[in-house]
Amino acid sequence: MKIALGNDHAGFPLKAHVRSVLEGLGHEVIDCGAPSEEPVDFPDITFTTCDLVRRGGADRAVLVCGTGQGAVMAAHDVYSAHQSVEHDDANAIAIGAWVIGRAIAAEVVETFVNARFDNDDDTVRRVQKLHALERNSASELSKEITQ
Repeated sequence: MKIALGNDHAGFPLKAHVRSVLEGLGHEVIDCGAPSEEPVDFPDITFTTCDLVRRGGADRAVLVCGTGQGAVMAAHDVYSAHQSVEHDDANAIAIGAWVIGRAIAAEVVETFVNARFDNDDDTVRRVQKLHALERNSASELSKEITQ
């Protein structure tokens, strides 16, 4: 699997560890993150990293920032890491370098990349509703930008 790896300055200290976990699991890592602890804006990193998935250049995205809250969705535990894929068809995860340690980060990342969408009727219906919400939000945002 190709994994886009993004980080801001706060996530930089954990990035090399996350990368080594992903590569150790046999995944190709595409580094989209900050190269140091010099301050950067996490929305820029998040967009670049997740856009690679959106355009088909990567299968999933892993973001590492300070708390995990500012980037995409927080998964500071193993259950949330697999649940987000199995029941929500998530293709991106954000972990907080200030919130979890290296051992938990490794377990969360491994669980996330190994999880598979369960594809049952109830879950598919719910995910379709999530996609509809995303499309509506995107069209509303587009309207705001053009006005």
